[in-house]
Amino acid sequence: MGIGTSDCPVFEGLYEYALLACGATLVGAKLILAGEADAAFNPSGGYHHAGPEKASGFCYINDVALACMVLAEAGKKVLYIDVDVHHGDGVAYAFYDRCDVMTISFHQDPRTLFPGTGFADEIGTGAGKGYCVNVPLPIGTYDRAYMEAFEAIAPPLISAYKPDVIVFELDAEVIRHLLSFDKPILMTGGGGYNVENTVRAWVLAWSVLCGADSNAGKNRTLGGVMLGSTDWRRGLRDSALVVSNHQHNTVMPAVEAAIKAVKAKVFAVHGL
Repeated sequence: MGIGTSDCPVFEGLYEYALLACGATLVGAKLILAGEADAAFNPSGGYHHAGPEKASGFCYINDVALACMVLAEAGKKVLYIDVDVHHGDGVAYAFYDRCDVMTISFHQDPRTLFPGTGFADEIGTGAGKGYCVNVPLPIGTYDRAYMEAFEAIAPPLISAYKPDVIVFELDAEVIRHLLSFDKPILMTGGGGYNVENTVRAWVLAWSVLCGADSNAGKNRTLGGVMLGSTDWRRGLRDSALVVSNHQHNTVMPAVEAAIKAVKAKVFAVHGL
């Protein structure tokens, strides 16, 4: 069942840890259903690779899939958006034949990265055909190219689908788009190969979700308290990276091809 591998090792407290990480996301879903919150964030969630009977990719229990199920079984139309660099395979396949949960995953080209799934032609089956959306992007995709893909695909589908609630594996810039739809948002963390950068991303995402995004006063606090140093200068956001002409000329045609492929596969299903 995938447990005891290099990426899903056995360790003391494994079961309790997995339950707590998953349970926090489920608490967020229940708070939203009860009308007690319109935004909830579990930074320790986002275990999108786990399947119903298999651990995979550092993921033991798929909290986001279970949260989507809880919300859907309460009669909500659920939109799941995943912007982790890896395909959100466990969530996509959990709802592959259903239309009460739409999944949209933006990820690196599956030919070059684990788990090797998430091609544009994986669009769901039966009642779910057109409700599983995969947007594979090339290595080297930079911010502007990424957002061009997101803006071309996600907002039109969200507007057509009209979800009641959004479940989201985080990214700060994307949150601004999601907030414009004025729907409850259940957000999880994800990733975490670099602890300092992961913490910084979580703080930034929560700040944006709460409408409190400001670099004022955060640089010194984050460096001195959270990182144990005083040499932090960039605040919560990364410095802007220079995009070379070669990178632009290589990435953009692939991004545009991905956009074209996704539109051809799923937009007609939703009257777009």
